[in-house]
Amino acid sequence: MKYGHILQAFTSSVWAIEEDKLAEIARVLALRSSGDTMSAEDIHAAIASRGTPSVAPAGRGVAVIPIRGVIAHRMGAFDESSGGASAEAIGRMLSQVANDDAIGTVIYDVDSPGGTITGISELAGKMFALRGQKKQIAQVNGLAASAAYWLASQCDEIVCLPSGRAGSIGVFTVHADTSGALEKAGVKMTILSAGEYKVEGNPFEPLSEEARAFIQGQVDAAYAQFVKDVARGRGVSVADVKNGYGQGRALDAKAAKAAGLVDRIEMFDDTLARVLGRSGASLKAEDALSLTNDAYESDLRRRIEGF
Repeated sequence: MKYGHILQAFTSSVWAIEEDKLAEIARVLALRSSGDTMSAEDIHAAIASRGTPSVAPAGRGVAVIPIRGVIAHRMGAFDESSGGASAEAIGRMLSQVANDDAIGTVIYDVDSPGGTITGISELAGKMFALRGQKKQIAQVNGLAASAAYWLASQCDEIVCLPSGRAGSIGVFTVHADTSGALEKAGVKMTILSAGEYKVEGNPFEPLSEEARAFIQGQVDAAYAQFVKDVARGRGVSVADVKNGYGQGRALDAKAAKAAGLVDRIEMFDDTLARVLGRSGASLKAEDALSLTNDAYESDLRRRIEGF
């Protein structure tokens, strides 16, 4: 089964993502694992945001790093079809701009429902450590939920699109109990294993109370790290984050600002013009300094030309 290992990883991972987006991913993986065909375009439309991450310096000492689509430590199977974001790749881009003395400001163009938690706290730490060296602005250019907000919270400033949403601070995992469906299909699974807990939480039998407690402990630990990192980034207490900040909800721009999730409500183009220290009408295409030939950079150039 081509996507079997992905489906297994899906059910065993702890996610910091909006539930409706995870449901879309589950639907796509279920279809693929059952043998149904879906085009790359269909997969992209179901689970991805637009664009592919790349460094796109915008001139005047400003670099733009897109964080778009579902975030994973390494994208792997989603990479070509979904246009998701890799935490490792974002980290490499961050190192690139950190070592460039010509860049003083980094804008993260964020449009993501979140993703898996692997590598997120480490990347958040890397972003926070850059404070004082580069100014970092997270532009919520649509959605910064869960793992995406985890990263955005490490910036000096969070700016939200007027129609954008931010937050969804929380984590969860999924256990798929297929035992009932297998029984109806006349299939009985026999698992042979070594190691007391090697197969606990497997999908072929109901979740035991012991396994449930262990998995809940993993979820609680991930949530505690999430909250701790957000509190550090936003300069507030852990209690403030737990008792406010949406309590797991992604809030619209005005509510997010009132809750302290974001600092300013502004369009991406206005943020770019403000950071460049110029009025929108005076921005020119030559202000875009080329480091890559990526499509995102081309799009950024077109945006600047449109001022």
